[in-house]
Amino acid sequence: MRAINAIRKAGGIAAAVRGGVLTRGIMHRCVVEKVPFVLAGSLRDDGPLPEVITDMNAAQEAYSSALAGAAVVVVLSSMLHGIAVGNMIPSSVLTVCVDINPAVATKLADRGSSQALAVVTDVGAFLALLARRLGATEV
Repeated sequence: MRAINAIRKAGGIAAAVRGGVLTRGIMHRCVVEKVPFVLAGSLRDDGPLPEVITDMNAAQEAYSSALAGAAVVVVLSSMLHGIAVGNMIPSSVLTVCVDINPAVATKLADRGSSQALAVVTDVGAFLALLARRLGATEV
């Protein structure tokens, strides 16, 4: 909750990056590198960030727009959102599903996303290893 409150106080993720509140991590890099992202939530979310779309119809439209032309989709620890995205993309889109629970990748594949590759591990460990493999100077 402290992290969420700090981002909310800054005015959102991009504002937190510009203001030096958020200085590293995947969301920081998305903002710095201008990588589009969609955060969807639900009515039961505790204090969603300003960027979180809580209207599911609007979220689906945002997903659809962000996915247009995608060649690779990486699903990080979000089963329901991963399944939703998997249902929206053509089978030609490589989908990498990273979750500590092996059932998540199985559920994604069972929903028809046969192109999904499962990586069963902690998302934090996965991202740190991926960053190092890609030659990132900071992790």
